[in-house]
Amino acid sequence: MNELELDEKQPFNLKIWKKLFPFMRPFRRELITFLVLNLICAAVDIVYPLFQTYAINHFIVPGQTEGLLPFGLVYLVTLTIQVISVIWFCRCAITVEMGLSRDLKRATFVHLQKLSFSYYNKTAVGYMLARTMSDTNRIGGMMAWGMMDMMWGLTYVIGVFIAMFVMNWRLALLVVAVVPFIAVVTVFFQKRILVLNRKIRKINSTMTGAFNEGIAGARTSKTLVIEEKNAQDFGEITGDLYRHNVRATMMNALYIPIVLLFSSLAAAFVLARGGHMVLEQVIEIGVLSAFISWAINIFEPIQNIARLIADFISTQANIERVSELLETEPSITDRPDVVEKYGDAFFPKKENWEPLKGDIEFRNVWFKYPDGGDYILEDFNLKIKAGTTVAIVGETGAGKSTLVNLACRFFEPTQGEILIDGVDYRERSQLWLHSNLGYVLQNPHLFSGSVYENIRYGRLDATREEIEEAAKIASAHDIILGMEKGYDSDVGESGDRLSTGEKQLVSFARAVLADPRIFVLDEATSSIDTQTEQRIQDAISHLLENRTSFLIAHRLSTIRKADVILVVKNGKIIERGTHEELLRQNGYYATLYRNQYEQEQGEKIYG
Repeated sequence: MNELELDEKQPFNLKIWKKLFPFMRPFRRELITFLVLNLICAAVDIVYPLFQTYAINHFIVPGQTEGLLPFGLVYLVTLTIQVISVIWFCRCAITVEMGLSRDLKRATFVHLQKLSFSYYNKTAVGYMLARTMSDTNRIGGMMAWGMMDMMWGLTYVIGVFIAMFVMNWRLALLVVAVVPFIAVVTVFFQKRILVLNRKIRKINSTMTGAFNEGIAGARTSKTLVIEEKNAQDFGEITGDLYRHNVRATMMNALYIPIVLLFSSLAAAFVLARGGHMVLEQVIEIGVLSAFISWAINIFEPIQNIARLIADFISTQANIERVSELLETEPSITDRPDVVEKYGDAFFPKKENWEPLKGDIEFRNVWFKYPDGGDYILEDFNLKIKAGTTVAIVGETGAGKSTLVNLACRFFEPTQGEILIDGVDYRERSQLWLHSNLGYVLQNPHLFSGSVYENIRYGRLDATREEIEEAAKIASAHDIILGMEKGYDSDVGESGDRLSTGEKQLVSFARAVLADPRIFVLDEATSSIDTQTEQRIQDAISHLLENRTSFLIAHRLSTIRKADVILVVKNGKIIERGTHEELLRQNGYYATLYRNQYEQEQGEKIYG
């Protein structure tokens, strides 16, 4: 079921709203104040026509001013109480809205940091952004302003009906007789307006995504010459939005006058019958005046209550989506006793962390991905001594990253054990292992900020001299100095102001600064020119000494010095050995190597 269907079909469910209680608890003082002030404001609104009644009966009809000053003072005090109450409860509502939205955003963001690598593999970024931003904002707004309007409306409607029946039940029945017609019209129109508004919200999301994609892919669009198609597609979306907005506006244009018509009819009935009662001296003219005011004003709160009920039901979908994210369990977790000893990602107990040497052993490991399918590893065994360089090669999509993901504990074995320094790595915390990893990706991610700040993420307490030294080791120093502001150059969003090669060099320097015991280089030199690559290869040879390292490579010429090469095909390890041993076997690796060698020689001759 998609999000729109979820919004439309679900009934009101208190269990869903109970999930918000822990987040509402810090604002209970504001909520109680909010409730009291709302009752005061509703009571004042109910009482205002009674001032009108008193003024007509005691000043206007008799034509006197005796007692006008005390009356004016009481009216002024009442007005002042209302003004103060409105200001105060608006402040409470803002506190609840902003505070609740803030706490939900923090909770979702922190929880996202706890989720495992696999969650990000299968979950779209847009989904996570919508939960963290749009849904939390809507929940905060409804729990503040929606609740305020609902409480005021209910109190006002109930209070007015009580006041009318107390003053004159015959006139009150005339007003009540119109309510069923208003209710039918409201249900009819609000249901359709609600559906249209949800569709508009969905189209808006689609339009935002299309707009973002059009900007992010502008270069590709120009090279493919598809600007006209993009404009046409965007025009269809905006046209759809226009049509739904017009329909929603038309519905409102019909609904509001119909409600006003019934409101006017109620006032007319009261005026007609009440006029006779005044002439017959059954009631005073001041009472009639109050009834007319109530008859005119009572239907707008009824209309708002119907709209708010629909909005609250709609907001349940937002609560469910945020709750679903917060209730998602990480696929990889540390046991309670491990957390007790080593701490977690937010409260690490580094004093209990053992030093990591780098011995890694796969012992009878079976593995398949959590979403099912065949086993990728079956009873797999491999011992990697500290300081060993392991190269993993194979065609694109062969499954080269699986072993590394297991060794780094981004995934865990389905069966069997992976030992770090002779101990099953599940006996120690994830943070302990990840803090000893240096990972350089083929398409590295840089954070918004300067080059200096991005390298410093490798070790936040590093000095500028240490950062520059790491850049020199990574052969990035000269290239960084050639940028407009050197180390203070802004990398842009996700590093967009740098070339892919420059991003890889900055990422490599960041990994060098971290001084990890285990290095992972995932096609780390694939986007660097040949001259820079040679310098980096020399730096890598020096850097990887006495460190356990994994080299995921497509170009076999870059891994000939590896201590062991694992050849992967269709998710299976089919060969292992050194470069020379694999060439002597004259198997799959030897074929790959010869083909690449001939291709590279051809490029040198014709390139």
